[in-house]
Amino acid sequence: MTVQTLHLLDECNSGCKMAINSMKQVRDYITDEKLASVIDSYTQKHQKLEEETGKQLLEYGKREEEPGLVATAMSWISTEAKLLLKDDARQIAKIIMDGCNMGIQSVSRYINEYVSASPESIHLAKKIIRTEEDLMGEMKQFL
Repeated sequence: MTVQTLHLLDECNSGCKMAINSMKQVRDYITDEKLASVIDSYTQKHQKLEEETGKQLLEYGKREEEPGLVATAMSWISTEAKLLLKDDARQIAKIIMDGCNMGIQSVSRYINEYVSASPESIHLAKKIIRTEEDLMGEMKQFL
């Protein structure tokens, strides 16, 4: 149980960090005040989730790790390239929705893979999925 719990928490923590980084990256391009408010709100929600996963990791005696350098760099480059082509609210909403979709898929996969993880870690992972789904729903109005 402990090994699977740690793997699930690691992946959730890393995913939250990636989401926070992505939202901060697009924030500089946002001119729509309503979109900025939504992004700021969900950045805070992801920071709380990241803190929660970090706290659970510490309870198991493990420190948080930064997301992989290659994945982080690829995400940053891809986002910058898309924003160079078009940096309006619609493009930003698409980028965020793509990220949410990736997050939902990966966390769902890890929940299914780490079936022996602790109930608390699974609950937290499902909370992350719900947050991603809610953020996707909020982004629809900007398409």
